Amino acid sequence: MVDRKIISFYSNEELISHIKSGLPTLFHSSQTSTVIPFENIQGLLNDETILGNLSTIKGRLEFTSNKDLLISGFVTWKEAKEFCRSHGREIMTSPTEELAGVLAGIATSCTGERSFGFQNLRSQIVELQYVDYQGNEKKLSANKKLELAIDLTTYQNDFAPYMNFKNAPYPRLLVETDLMTGTEGQLGVITSAVLKTISYEEETYLFILLPKWEDNFEPHLEIFHAVQAFRKEIRACEFIDSNSLSYLPPEKNPGKNQDVIFLEVRKSDFEAIYENLLSKLTLINEENIFEMASGKCRDLRVSVPRAIFEVNGRMGVSKKGTDVQVTAQMFRELLSFYRSYTHLGVGYNLFGHFGDAHLHFNFMPTPDKNDFCNQELERLYRKVLEWNGSPFAEHGIGLLKKKFIAPFFTEHQKIVFRDLKKEFDPKGQFFPEGFMSC
Repeated sequence: MVDRKIISFYSNEELISHIKSGLPTLFHSSQTSTVIPFENIQGLLNDETILGNLSTIKGRLEFTSNKDLLISGFVTWKEAKEFCRSHGREIMTSPTEELAGVLAGIATSCTGERSFGFQNLRSQIVELQYVDYQGNEKKLSANKKLELAIDLTTYQNDFAPYMNFKNAPYPRLLVETDLMTGTEGQLGVITSAVLKTISYEEETYLFILLPKWEDNFEPHLEIFHAVQAFRKEIRACEFIDSNSLSYLPPEKNPGKNQDVIFLEVRKSDFEAIYENLLSKLTLINEENIFEMASGKCRDLRVSVPRAIFEVNGRMGVSKKGTDVQVTAQMFRELLSFYRSYTHLGVGYNLFGHFGDAHLHFNFMPTPDKNDFCNQELERLYRKVLEWNGSPFAEHGIGLLKKKFIAPFFTEHQKIVFRDLKKEFDPKGQFFPEGFMSC
């Protein structure tokens, strides 16, 4: 086993000098990725591949004349959010892990809970700047069509059914910024980005207590279908099951052996949402609906996945979780399939972006159940392929999910990937183990 070489960069000049060397590198920032196991990466990368740390490049935030947010260097989502709010603005994307880096999030096209009201991350990008394999800094615009030497007609036709998803099984490749969005740093390294912002309006959260989804998910589905007509008023529609909440201290657990769906709404829309949506639900008692302050809700939302990660770490296993999104028509099928997992004798939990039919089912296996869980995940992804769903709609593919994504690539996608790597990464230096090297 080799000792992995790690290089930290403190300026764009150092980064450019390294890229010009042509050395194979996996660039990263905050190491919060759920698909790259930094704690156990030996054996998953080639011996020659370097880990390139971008979190040491000083970050910078400023507004453009259009009140868009310019981000350069290492900036976390939390820092970007706080900066905007201090100026009466806000970004529309809100990943659960706010300590992750924004530019890395763009590279993986991470799109969290607020996509219900504001669509996916790629729709919020105005422009990007990246360093190519020759060390040149280049700018990409979301207002310009992506022009390449290769024909993308068939590729984009294949993408069409996923247009309203957070992410398809492969990048969109329609406008210039798509070249770096979701390609996971396999074609260059993003050094700055401009994101749209909106005026800040105070928000609140409406919590709905529900029976356990394993026993009865009809109330859950009633809410799912009801909220679809309120995407302009509801910013997020999130779900946390009783198993996920059980990892929290009792004083932080609002469920008490119940599931929770919560809605993020502007305070100014609170009464209208209650009157026109919540009061009309037939399977929910009004006594099970309550309001929670935004700060307390964010603390709850972040605490759940962190607690699950810690439990997996103590057991010595990598995360065995899903990132599946399906159409509204197939959501019942997805929930029914997840219900079948509850009878396998392996611990589990379920949470995620309920309004988008995008949930994370997490096995909590002992080490001896690792292979069994992988087999069950393969069974799920075969069904997702049948349902025309997206297997990894939010967190990227990285290293852990490469074997699961392969069936979703036809020869059309593989040809495009090879041509892109040949044009933008002829030395094979950008994350050579990534999904484009298929």
